Amino acid sequence: MAFTIINSIASWILKKRIHQIDMFRTNPNQVQHELFLQLIKSNQNTILGKQYDYASIKSYETFASRVPIFKYEEFEPYIERSRKGESNIFWPEPIRFFAKSSGTTNAKSKFIPVSQQALEDCHYKAAKDLLCLYLNNNPESQLFTGKGLRLGGSKELYKEHNTIFGDLSAILIDNMPFWAEISSTPSNRTSLMSEWETKMEAIIKEVRNQNVTSIAGVPSWMLVLFNRIIKETGKDNLLELWPNAEVYFHGGVSFDPYRKQYQNLFPSDRMKYYEIYNASEGFFAIQDQNDCNELLLMLDYGIYYEFIAMDTYGTSNQKIVPLSMVELNKNYAMVITTNAGLVRYEIGDTIRFTNLLPYRIKITGRTKHFINVFGEELMIENTDRAIAKTCQEFNVSVLEYTVGPIFMASRENGAHQWLIEFERKPEDLALFAKVLDENLQQLNSDYEAKRANNMTLNPLVLTAARTNLFYDWLKKQDKLGGQHKIPRLSNERKILEELLKMQELYMV
Repeated sequence: MAFTIINSIASWILKKRIHQIDMFRTNPNQVQHELFLQLIKSNQNTILGKQYDYASIKSYETFASRVPIFKYEEFEPYIERSRKGESNIFWPEPIRFFAKSSGTTNAKSKFIPVSQQALEDCHYKAAKDLLCLYLNNNPESQLFTGKGLRLGGSKELYKEHNTIFGDLSAILIDNMPFWAEISSTPSNRTSLMSEWETKMEAIIKEVRNQNVTSIAGVPSWMLVLFNRIIKETGKDNLLELWPNAEVYFHGGVSFDPYRKQYQNLFPSDRMKYYEIYNASEGFFAIQDQNDCNELLLMLDYGIYYEFIAMDTYGTSNQKIVPLSMVELNKNYAMVITTNAGLVRYEIGDTIRFTNLLPYRIKITGRTKHFINVFGEELMIENTDRAIAKTCQEFNVSVLEYTVGPIFMASRENGAHQWLIEFERKPEDLALFAKVLDENLQQLNSDYEAKRANNMTLNPLVLTAARTNLFYDWLKKQDKLGGQHKIPRLSNERKILEELLKMQELYMV
């Protein structure tokens, strides 16, 4: 009875936010413009604000013409000064926390500023909004009669120059409001354990006997945890362990390649799947409808958005537009100005708009993670959808994959090489490769044109990876857990060759 009352009260409190969300769903450009003016005013007396004379900026056009687009490497000198204790560099309030992150292909760590405003008005606000939108769409939910299982990549936090850095998960957990901590499992102590294998064992011990009603985490790493739980408990599926589980909040990688495996783990039409889009730089979008994988762009989290059309990206005619000027179904690189001090910062993700009122998006990939060696313009969205469709046709499941080019040699055409770790391999691997190639052609007309009559590209080459190959590679890179992920696509063969070499050594 007590849990039912708590559930009702919590649901009522959270759903009060809906009318504010409706404000930016119906008046998005006004909300963004007001936020833009607020950020400019807040930062006009910072060192960066004075450098670009924010005080005289009254319009987006002036801002765009005066302030350059920054990649991390170009913004890093400001961040390093802030990390060493200088104040008022790019944000008027002291920056105490820096989220340490590194890209999948770059060993160099990045330190992303996380202000107190970003913690409260972006990350934690988004966590509440996620629950608010879910509860508003599912009024019969009993979410708060149990606990939410979370899986982060948390490690300990480190102090340096009176600032603190570490994994974003660790920063969020360390500053978590009481209401979030008491409704979550595993405990903060377990969540912040640094050694991945030991943490997995501790998590399983804690969560197997809890009444889990919701789940949150990256699909690939959550799947590792769930498969271990199934093995240790001897259950056929996770609903036998957690009969009241009703929703999985996922993000970090596309869910398409993993969907079938989760449906097997939670064999019920009642189970809902809600996607989120967040990063160290901020929380950007949330699925706001049941059974729809479009994400509502959240516009009042202290983040001002701009977009670079990918068909002009990196050229002398690069086209950058504010939110009010985006077009449907075009690929854009996302640029943000935030309440943690990032200014016209290119985060490296690509998205496309599926709806303009309200603004809804789908994540299509990374600016660095695509294949365009032969003019095929293959995006992660294409490969994720193609492999999910092919797996469905063959009734198999994929755990991980990566794709790299086979460069033209002598008179030989180029091709793509796929390295796939199957949960269960297809009986006919060659036929699977053929159908996968055909599905890719249906999804990407540029790839189809290059494949026509093998004119530029030969059929893709498929190699089945040994069990745990990708896991072992990530472990070797010290990238187990959290937001760490396998780079799906690359214009070079470096990572593919590393994986193939590990595979060969294992076979010897």
